[in-house]
Amino acid sequence: MKNLRGILRYIGKTSKFIDYPLLVTYIVLCLIGLVMVYSASMVPATKGTLTGGVEVAGTYFYNRQLAYVIISFMIVFFMAFLMNVKLLSNVNVQKWMMLGIIALLLATLIVGKDINGSKSWINLGFMNLQASELLKIAIILYLPFMINKKMPRVQNNFNLILRPFLLIMMCTFLVLLQKDVGQTLLILIILFSIILYSGIGVSKVLRYGIPTILAFLVVFIIALLGGFLPTYLTARFSILTNPFQYESGTGYHISNSLLAIGNGGIFGRGLGNSILKLGYLPEPHTDFIFAVICEELGLIGGLLVICLEFFIVYRAFQFATKTTSYFYKLVCVGIAAYIGSQTFVNLGGISATIPLTGVPLPFISYGGSSIISLSIALGLLLIVGKQIKIDQHRKKQQKKIDIKRRYN
Repeated sequence: MKNLRGILRYIGKTSKFIDYPLLVTYIVLCLIGLVMVYSASMVPATKGTLTGGVEVAGTYFYNRQLAYVIISFMIVFFMAFLMNVKLLSNVNVQKWMMLGIIALLLATLIVGKDINGSKSWINLGFMNLQASELLKIAIILYLPFMINKKMPRVQNNFNLILRPFLLIMMCTFLVLLQKDVGQTLLILIILFSIILYSGIGVSKVLRYGIPTILAFLVVFIIALLGGFLPTYLTARFSILTNPFQYESGTGYHISNSLLAIGNGGIFGRGLGNSILKLGYLPEPHTDFIFAVICEELGLIGGLLVICLEFFIVYRAFQFATKTTSYFYKLVCVGIAAYIGSQTFVNLGGISATIPLTGVPLPFISYGGSSIISLSIALGLLLIVGKQIKIDQHRKKQQKKIDIKRRYN
């Protein structure tokens, strides 16, 4: 009884420091995702087009996503209201977290389930676990922890974090071996966003990075034109300029995605009234869910989702500028890079802006591993935001005490 009272007292004491606009944005996104997963999957599920020809109930994907959302809400509530921020920088937690991730990545290569050409999932019975999603969280915590530990010397000496960097690159290579190019790309974006924001090796990046990128692009274009790349990659690049030219072949999915986005107009056809989800879009409840949103809710609905996604990114950068702790700064930047890049890659892929990579839309697309990983990231952001506000409150209180002492 005393423990329960202590917990409730702690929640009451710290709840005023929770960033509620951020929390509400997260809840709204998850609820929109839940509704759209049902809308996008209810008819295809009964036809068996999403389950390998096996006909299931129209609520099959909705019920599973509802369970994932409930679990995610519980995780976020626990992290935001009960978890101590000091746990994030605990050496043992960091060590076991990385060992666990490496074990999961290796297990995925050995016993992983092959879906759409990528061996990225471990079948747990009740859900398919994607270890690469958890790797993103591990990087967001582990790399800032190691950089903060070596501050300020590491800013002038990259070798101080060379081992952690190589460890993360090894994990990234394991993801690449799973043939998951999209997740590999996102992991690299998170990794280099944290390194660049920390100020490590910026001069070297400016000096050698641009020529290296240009050289890579030249080699890539030569390989593309010479037919040295895998056929599916070549096809995804070739359809970018005019997907409707390949409408009956490799451009089929993108063409239908663009048609769905265009069909919605400004206000949409109405919730549940999408036509392109009825067998024309390959994964209407996952990769192409934003196309369904645009067709049913129009430009207004699409812009609302984009604004909510990037409000979280904006809030993360706000926290990064307010705190003096390098660990908190880099965690916030890592989360911003995670959610921002994944949103951009998904929207860019379905709109033929960039090659399609099969990356889910954060908090919206169907998938247990994705929404749980993103929810953990959101929970981390809430913890850090709460601690920043607590620190600011303590400074103000201390300032008031100091002023009183001066005049007494």
